[in-house]
Amino acid sequence: MNDDQARELTRSLLHTIAPEADLDRLDADEPLRDALDLDSIDFLNFVAAIHERTGVDIPERDYPAVSTLAGCAAYLSGAGA
Repeated sequence: MNDDQARELTRSLLHTIAPEADLDRLDADEPLRDALDLDSIDFLNFVAAIHERTGVDIPERDYPAVSTLAGCAAYLSGAGA
């Protein structure tokens, strides 16, 4: 998966978690929880959705790496998803 594909997947999954969010205005480096007003359960659902769609397991220690759009895209690109 390349960076553009990873960003599109991330946006798609975020839309399912926060359908009312304006993802076009999302800054790539802004923490997702702050930008989209996600609580901890929403974030866990997001991480679980990534795993379901890609098979990539994201351990809790790596949650900070996927806490932004740019970070998530980089993580998924590097994971060979």
